[in-house]
Amino acid sequence: MRHKFIDIPRETLPERSVLERIHDYSEYASRMEDGPIVKQAERCMDCGTPFCHVGDMIGQETIGCPIHNLIPEWNKLVSDQDWYRAYERLMETNNFPEFTGRVCPAPCEGSCTLGISEDPVAIKSIERTIIDRAFEEGWVKPRHIKKRTGHRVAIIGSGPAGLAAADQLNQLGHAVTIYEKADEAGGLLFYGIPNMKLEKDVVRRRVRLLEAEGIRFKTGVNVGTDVTIESLRHTYDAVILATGAQKQRTLGIDGDDATGVEPAMDYLTESTRTLGGKSLDARYDANGKDVIVIGGGDTGADCVATAIRQGAKSVTQFGKHPEKGVFRAPERPWPLQPDTLSTDYAYAEAIEHFDHDPRTYLIRSNRVIKDGDRVVGIETERMEKIVKPDGQATFFVVDGSIETYPADLVLVAIGFERPERELRKVGIEANHDYTSNVEGVFVAGDARRGQSLIVWAIREGREVADTVDGYLNTCQQQLKTSS
Repeated sequence: MRHKFIDIPRETLPERSVLERIHDYSEYASRMEDGPIVKQAERCMDCGTPFCHVGDMIGQETIGCPIHNLIPEWNKLVSDQDWYRAYERLMETNNFPEFTGRVCPAPCEGSCTLGISEDPVAIKSIERTIIDRAFEEGWVKPRHIKKRTGHRVAIIGSGPAGLAAADQLNQLGHAVTIYEKADEAGGLLFYGIPNMKLEKDVVRRRVRLLEAEGIRFKTGVNVGTDVTIESLRHTYDAVILATGAQKQRTLGIDGDDATGVEPAMDYLTESTRTLGGKSLDARYDANGKDVIVIGGGDTGADCVATAIRQGAKSVTQFGKHPEKGVFRAPERPWPLQPDTLSTDYAYAEAIEHFDHDPRTYLIRSNRVIKDGDRVVGIETERMEKIVKPDGQATFFVVDGSIETYPADLVLVAIGFERPERELRKVGIEANHDYTSNVEGVFVAGDARRGQSLIVWAIREGREVADTVDGYLNTCQQQLKTSS
């Protein structure tokens, strides 16, 4: 009998047509119907040693799923159409599959054994379909906390790390309060990821569930200004800093202080705020403008998609690396992510709308050209990448390659700085075990490890919760002993 992974081709989530979706901010993809997703689950090979849920690092690379999702198990349950048990199995390891099923880059698929010779299993599509169906069926309900411990924990930051830590600690019976400086809970899930990838009602739905289970949210509270960490430490038995890596990198070139040169995350945040009825600040309005996005990652792609919806005249994205290949490169063997060329939602939209791919490669920004205080262009040079025998890469400027791109709006999407300096400003230094130099204060997520994936943030939240629970239990035992 032939194996189904040979006969069944890979399919992913259905997407709305480009010409329809670029005129709104609704999600561009939806869950699969039962029949097609069952077939996709049947492609799972029941590996003897699956790598999809390893969740480890090789150098700076993630191998498999950091939260150790039991992927082969829920694939089997989906293939048997045992949807409720598939949902139960999914929730054993993942607090928020409705988030990861939409915005995770799916390192699990890069480590799928089938991916050695064929297209990998559509794990992310299956995950989203399981959880979306669970909500549709009414299976996702507030869980009753049987016994409270009397311990109180404050969490600063309501991104995926803070939410995961809160969920875990609340289920253990501790009273949890989350402090969020924005007016909505969710951190970058809410304001940093565009609505077309993750609708904000999906975030609000999970927040309402957590509130129904007893977690308190205090939004619009800036810890460090409205309340100090010291006062929280005296009010609560433990404090967790899950504030993320907040300081965005700047270009560091001549003229980067020009009006019209904006951090990408500020641009995405302000664009998302308009969904709630707020007027868009003119600084972040791409309508009728030549837009340059500097940075080739997911945030840059989100800027491309947002600028298209705002009515940009043109959009060009600068990347410093060469164009990726269609096939896995020899230097990226399985189970590393293949890092191949893909046409994600934003680029498909740009190609359809502007009739060309917005991405440029091996390009360096030399200076921002200004007219008075306002940006009018970017001077660039082309680069050549040389990989030495030891694997080290060096970039060289190509002589005579200076070009000038017109620009009315420049969006800087080159990532975030390491968080250590920001933590030190409030007297905190994070340790490797989630503790800090301050008794009873813990650090997790991007605030501890630097900019990373949503699945690492959730894992950090789960693990810091275990550490805090152990700390609280130890404190309780010491109190009993001393009395």
